[in-house]
Amino acid sequence: MTVLFSRKCEYALQGILYLAEYRDQGNIPADQIARDMGISRHFISKTLQSLVKDGIVLSSRGKTGGFSLAKAPESLSLLDVILIIDGNGVFESCVLGLPTCTAETQCPVHDEWAPLRERSRQMLASTTVAQFKPVSIQKLNK
Repeated sequence: MTVLFSRKCEYALQGILYLAEYRDQGNIPADQIARDMGISRHFISKTLQSLVKDGIVLSSRGKTGGFSLAKAPESLSLLDVILIIDGNGVFESCVLGLPTCTAETQCPVHDEWAPLRERSRQMLASTTVAQFKPVSIQKLNK
């Protein structure tokens, strides 16, 4: 069940962690990533291509083609990935999804959610990909 982020964003984050884990192996084929993550090749390829456009992931074609990180894991925050895939909406919109919830016309949880939302944003901005210990994506997806 997705809580805050889209499924595409969740897979993008998992894909980045996967690429970081296997960074020393160079380009990782989309087939391998998809198989290890347990998702379709098309979906992970499309998701990672979104990150190629913003310079976070590199992609190459051919016999030795695949995906790799374009940035050092130490310089890549989780928020960087989230903003590219899902945008800033999760940090600006109503947690209940009410389109009329604003600073002027607040929903019942507006004041309680605002500080949590900001702390979440700060935590994601200060958490880098390098802070994750190598972990098998296969184990995470089971």
